[in-house]
Amino acid sequence: MIVSRVLSAALLAALATASVSACGGESPKQEAVPAANAPAVANTANKVVPLSITDPWVKTTKKGMSAAFGTLVNNTDGDVTVVSGASPLSPKVELHEVVDTKGKMVMRPKQGGFMIPARGTHQLMPGGDHLMLMGVTKEVKPGAQIPFTLTLSDGETLKFTAVGKDFAGGKEDYRPGADMGRKHG
Repeated sequence: MIVSRVLSAALLAALATASVSACGGESPKQEAVPAANAPAVANTANKVVPLSITDPWVKTTKKGMSAAFGTLVNNTDGDVTVVSGASPLSPKVELHEVVDTKGKMVMRPKQGGFMIPARGTHQLMPGGDHLMLMGVTKEVKPGAQIPFTLTLSDGETLKFTAVGKDFAGGKEDYRPGADMGRKHG
């Protein structure tokens, strides 16, 4: 009976250790999470990733200009600032804001980048802050998978994939200085 209790205890300990080991292994490297509303997180060697993005998407377009959107999520206890963006879809990606200038909503480059507060979020949305793609090199169709890289002020990067989506929206004209109330083809 004592041997039976010792064996039972040993078996339970072995099972508990195996369960913990299975959950505590090294996380696989990720550059993007394909699920539309799951955060896209770059993860290397269990390092805390400073920034992720949820629901990343790009406005469909034939060519010319477009914009990318989503919600930036700061995973740290300090402020994080995005200072630039890049995508193979466009030779020039700018960080843009939409502001009221003399009663007109206009788009312009965002000076200083996008600051995401500690443990906070920053929304990129039509009619607000967004990633501006200039000189888009190919058509973006619904469902297209568009890679992006955002660079932070400390040199860290976030790589993610945004999905092409049709969006009629609020008649945005994605040209710098454009009057956001007018529609341009």
